[in-house]
Amino acid sequence: MQNISSKKKGIPRIESVKVQNYRALKDVTLDKLTPMTVLLGPNGSGKSTIFDLFNFLSECFQYGLRHAWDRRGRGKEIKSRGADGPVVFELKYREAIKTPIITYHLAIDEGQKGPEVVDEWLQWRRGSKGQPFRFLEFHRGIGKAVSGEVPDVDDVRTESNLRSPDLIAVNTLGQLSDHPRIAALREFITDWYVSYLSIDQTRNQPEAGPQERLSKTGDNLPNVIQYLKEQHPDRLEKIFEILRRRIPRLERVDADPMPDGRLLLQIKDAPFEKPVLSKFASDGTMKMLAYLTVLYDPEPPRFVGIEEPENFLHPRLLPELAEECRAASENAQLLITSHSPFLLNAMRAQEVRVLYRDDSGFTQAVRVSDIPGMPEMIEAGGSIGHLWMEGHFGFGDPLVNFGAPTSRKKGGR
Repeated sequence: MQNISSKKKGIPRIESVKVQNYRALKDVTLDKLTPMTVLLGPNGSGKSTIFDLFNFLSECFQYGLRHAWDRRGRGKEIKSRGADGPVVFELKYREAIKTPIITYHLAIDEGQKGPEVVDEWLQWRRGSKGQPFRFLEFHRGIGKAVSGEVPDVDDVRTESNLRSPDLIAVNTLGQLSDHPRIAALREFITDWYVSYLSIDQTRNQPEAGPQERLSKTGDNLPNVIQYLKEQHPDRLEKIFEILRRRIPRLERVDADPMPDGRLLLQIKDAPFEKPVLSKFASDGTMKMLAYLTVLYDPEPPRFVGIEEPENFLHPRLLPELAEECRAASENAQLLITSHSPFLLNAMRAQEVRVLYRDDSGFTQAVRVSDIPGMPEMIEAGGSIGHLWMEGHFGFGDPLVNFGAPTSRKKGGR
């Protein structure tokens, strides 16, 4: 096998996600993931839960398992109702194009003193006919890992005992230079950006100082504008150019230091001499500005989650926003939740998953391209958003059978 470190640096891509016993996600697999995936479904169908599982994993790696576990109510609230086994996450991903698929398995359960990593392993297959090889395997904080650029079955396994069973082995060993494949996964997950944008937070007046990336809530938007102005003025001008096309009369956005050390964000409209404070700008203007700073990040996160981007935006702006998301997906993998047919009309059938709750109350997911008759309707000129609103999916309508399939022909897995 060619040494991975000698390849041109690529973009990690998740190919499938399997989750068990995580709230409404009793047993869900999202396979054949595309660079951009849109989740569609009624309120309460599980979209936000899938969104949160990525946030949960990101928090586990950034702040520790106990932090992420406790803030969600611990096992009592996290585990699916009636579930006896652990919460299980399984990712299949590639570090770059044409590199081997790596599978990461993480099983977590409630122990006597808090959350415990019951099982954790990493494996890959050397070649199309090779046997899967686990180069990291831990059980409740005790296990082994193989070091090196290309860990193989003939390499020496190093035994390790983690200080506590609530420590994640990939997060711990991934900080060591001896484990580049493990470190690559740690870096990937730690870099995920899952947005919980709050319009009110974007109007904050934070302490002055440039910051490279927008926070999850958007409360540091002035700092990001300051950073782009100082380090990437061309990128900031690109954002302003798009805003001027989308927001009537908008001219520019300024982030200026105040005497007390805070940053003041102001919006300048073309007909007027003086700008207005961001707290008086429209919600749509602030949201569009925030999203554009994420999508046009000079060094974008490798995974971006955006929840219901259509809120506060005019429907005519959504197809163009969808195309900007598509362009951004060349450098980052995107996960989007939506209720908007206008956004869906710009999507492809293989990019959209429809979620619903089955008779047991748990989430099921179906790719639009797998719904009988959908590929033919789309090929004939139908758009996904309109087909959905007209009820052609056969499920996903909150007013019909609680969103569940009305017949086995239309829905199911």
